Amino acid sequence: MNSRTYAAEFVFPGHPDKICDAIADALVLEASRREHRALVGVEVAIHRNRVFITGRIACKDAESIVRDVYRSAGYGDGWYPAPEEVVVENHLCLGPLEEGEAQFRELSDDQAICIGYANDLVQTNHLPVEHWLVGKLAHRLHALKREVPALELGPDGKVLVVVREDGASWALDSFSCSPQQRAAADDVGLHTAVRLAIGDELKRLSVLWPGLLPALPEQLTVNGAGAFEVGGPEGDNGLSGKKLVVDAYGPRVAIGGGAWSGKDFFKADRAGGLHARRLAKLMVQLGLATEARVTLHWFPGDREARVLNIEAPAGQSVVADQVARCIDLSLLRSGEHFSVVNLVEVARWGHFEKADYPWEQLGRL
Repeated sequence: MNSRTYAAEFVFPGHPDKICDAIADALVLEASRREHRALVGVEVAIHRNRVFITGRIACKDAESIVRDVYRSAGYGDGWYPAPEEVVVENHLCLGPLEEGEAQFRELSDDQAICIGYANDLVQTNHLPVEHWLVGKLAHRLHALKREVPALELGPDGKVLVVVREDGASWALDSFSCSPQQRAAADDVGLHTAVRLAIGDELKRLSVLWPGLLPALPEQLTVNGAGAFEVGGPEGDNGLSGKKLVVDAYGPRVAIGGGAWSGKDFFKADRAGGLHARRLAKLMVQLGLATEARVTLHWFPGDREARVLNIEAPAGQSVVADQVARCIDLSLLRSGEHFSVVNLVEVARWGHFEKADYPWEQLGRL
């Protein structure tokens, strides 16, 4: 069998786009605490110490939420901007739901195209191997800031992997990361720490899943463009919804048309993406396909998603339509059952990072 290579990337919580996603979802979480059916559709943009929030939300205390997100991402303690220096500007439609509006949350208020994916690899939580692996490695490297303070690492950073598939085995073919670090800090020590951390993580994961080879790649790059001290919102502007490929399945799987962070679970974009994932995951868990890609769509006013297409390897999708009838694809299902998680961590690390997230469990279809 000819080998194939696949690439995927991930970013740290201090990356400007991910700060925006986390702020947007912190607002969703707070609004849902105050009103279970709160309507939330917000966009967030940041540059330096400025935060701009627009949209509709039933939550008014935005400033403290924004500062909490910056603080938990690692800003302050010398890394700009300090949370207390952040200036929040908003143009929001604030206030509670109108009379009778709560009942209409079960109807889609927009059109949407949504894509979900799953494979039969339980060890990767049914995700593409390269996307699963880059998330694990990013988690491990992000922990170095806490574990090795002498490296003087900042909140921002990126990771990119190229993974080679050869039959039933997978190997890390090449690797690059760009962790934020003080210019005068030990860059040689950083390179050593990265190699050790990646090596340890590959060994750990290969024990859990023997299909993954534990060897380090020959090409392993750390801050290949030179010192990376000026990062976060000081080094680049940020915008919510820009990391859609990172949020979903990596570049191997097409994405739908809308962002997820900043939207409540009655919103068709977010609900549809998770429903499509549930349907794809059900296909592989029932043994009906080794891989499934589901496309759903919504018309304004729809109560549940419409199944546009279910793709699987040849000969494996015969009963796809029948399976789709057995799963609840309604906004009522997502809105009532999907929001009981820490959405800030979901925004930072992905909707499919943990198998115990409510939309990842298929006990209640």
